[in-house]
Amino acid sequence: MSSHEYQFNVAMSCSGCSNAVNRVLSKLDGVNDIKITLEDQKVIVKTKDNVSYDAVLNQIKKSGKEVRSGEVVA
Repeated sequence: MSSHEYQFNVAMSCSGCSNAVNRVLSKLDGVNDIKITLEDQKVIVKTKDNVSYDAVLNQIKKSGKEVRSGEVVA
């Protein structure tokens, strides 16, 4: 089964911020893996094939954090 990997630069200043992002992403159906690096303000999300970039982006925005940039890695 194929999958996607998306990378986002998200404004996160503390572990509470990264936990909020992690919490909303874990509620999204089809998310396989979430890696958040607070120092780099980077969020890497691996999903099933049927989860679009926009779906992940909109889910991160639900956390109230600013998404500075994003890209499709795979």
